[in-house]
Amino acid sequence: MAYMVIWYGKQGIVEMVPFDAEKAARDHALATFPARREVDGIVAVEVRKEDGTVVFSKAGGS
Repeated sequence: MAYMVIWYGKQGIVEMVPFDAEKAARDHALATFPARREVDGIVAVEVRKEDGTVVFSKAGGS
């Protein structure tokens, strides 16, 4: 099953990155979120299954 990491900025979706496994997608989102928040102004990240179900989300930013 495919998973999508979706990065959100204040204006909406900034980037979507595909992954083959949920764990890899979640690990990437958690590891990268702090830096992307500082550098890119990311305010939230989600991991979604290909059917659109959110399996992980994290928010926080200014």
